[in-house]
Amino acid sequence: MTGRRRWSTEEILKAAAELLRTGDAESFSVRRLAAALGTDSSSLYRHFRNRTELLRAVADRVLLAAMDGHRPEGDWKQRITALALRLREAFGEQPQLAAVWGRYGSGGTGSRAVMEEVLQALRASGLPDEEIPLRYHRIVTLIAALISAEAGFSAITPEEYEQGMEQFRVAVLGADPDRFPALAHFARDLRPLGADRRAVLEDVLAAHLAHIEARTP
Repeated sequence: MTGRRRWSTEEILKAAAELLRTGDAESFSVRRLAAALGTDSSSLYRHFRNRTELLRAVADRVLLAAMDGHRPEGDWKQRITALALRLREAFGEQPQLAAVWGRYGSGGTGSRAVMEEVLQALRASGLPDEEIPLRYHRIVTLIAALISAEAGFSAITPEEYEQGMEQFRVAVLGADPDRFPALAHFARDLRPLGADRRAVLEDVLAAHLAHIEARTP
């Protein structure tokens, strides 16, 4: 009698990433992944202790791929900006996984590579060592939040986009000027949430880095 195939850790992570492309972290389960692989859940628990650990490993796989071949260039602000854009590109190809990273984080090799680059860049900024951990945390939280938000917009279907646009037009252009005077005043110049998503990350990050730079000796 032929036994079940033994799946490698990398094969499991690849299959999990593919499953997450068509769903989300909420609907993802080890049982569904096992069914997709044609095996039972117990065989996957030999590689990962639980669902959260598996999701973190999937997110780290994206980080690791993003950092592969990365070579820091420029000053500290350019290094952090380049890293953020590199991560955005990596998760842009797998938008469903951006929410996984933003929610579950990661503690693998890819995560350590990202942490190391941000910390090295901050040390090069001239900040005193005692300020760097806090600044690091705020930068990474900001990048993860912006990438997750941008990926969420890119993952919607054309039908969902059109429905959202129609709701936006009704809510904004049809606003009662007596109740919402400012909204009515700016209505024709406002754009829907996500319209400028490509520029938002760079603008917000640049402003935050400028704020840090102002505090350096």
